[in-house]
Amino acid sequence: MADSPQGSPVVHGFPHLDTVRSAITALYRRLSYDGVHRFAPSLAPADAAFADADDLHLGAQRVARAMVQHLRLPDARMIVAFRAMEHAGSVELAAGPEYFIELNDRFRTHRRDIGAALSHEVMHVLLHRLGLEFPGTRDNEILTDTAAAYLGSGWLLLDAFRQDATSSQKLGYLTPEEFGYVLAKRALAFDEDPSPWFTSPQAYTAYTKGRAQALRESAQPPLTAAGWAGRRRYAKDRRYAQDHPGAAPVPGPAVPYAFEAGGDGLRVAFACPTCHQRNRVPVRGRVRARCALCRTVLDCTT
Repeated sequence: MADSPQGSPVVHGFPHLDTVRSAITALYRRLSYDGVHRFAPSLAPADAAFADADDLHLGAQRVARAMVQHLRLPDARMIVAFRAMEHAGSVELAAGPEYFIELNDRFRTHRRDIGAALSHEVMHVLLHRLGLEFPGTRDNEILTDTAAAYLGSGWLLLDAFRQDATSSQKLGYLTPEEFGYVLAKRALAFDEDPSPWFTSPQAYTAYTKGRAQALRESAQPPLTAAGWAGRRRYAKDRRYAQDHPGAAPVPGPAVPYAFEAGGDGLRVAFACPTCHQRNRVPVRGRVRARCALCRTVLDCTT
């Protein structure tokens, strides 16, 4: 797992958003709607709490067991050790049932973040068992961070982000705002508010920025919740598509939809704001559709 401790520059914004969206789609495709919603509610803060007075190894094993139970891996046993290493942690992915996790030695004295490190490593085990991976180390690690956050344990990774005038710390490959985005997507899908769990003010700020991005995606045309400017641009693009069947779209800024001509008339294709699967609905005014992947009801004005 990537580790940016002790004043290292922290990347902000949404540079990995396309991969994050693909990861959410992949989770729904692999697990199904019912499978994803088995991970409600999120891991409770008390299950990951780690006091300085707790025994290091017994405490780490206790938190690892809580992760295993939350992720429904009852026959997986996590053995946690600590050693000097470059990254925050690593896990040996074998056939099981025992998995060996190594965490950076600095967690011996930064015990409050052991749960965050374990949430990433234990998620590697779940994805390994599911046979779900992305090509390339970078994208696969982004998948792991996204899965941890979306399936209810990775809010700890965002809470491990802390920054002041002299130092900073961030765990994981996602930016703080991207973690906030994934957590906000989960909050909207599961009707769950993670904000009271954050102990880091910087984590809360990142969550609000990620949530703003997630809400913008829920208010883009052709969704009925779109704002005036979006609806006006959509109407202009729709007229062009109707007047020029099969023609390329009007040049301009990237838009979240595309028009497609078919035997049954014009359709508009756009990504589901929950799972990001592409949906196609007829252009015929007010339309209500249901995403076949995540079951989100899409109220559209096409």
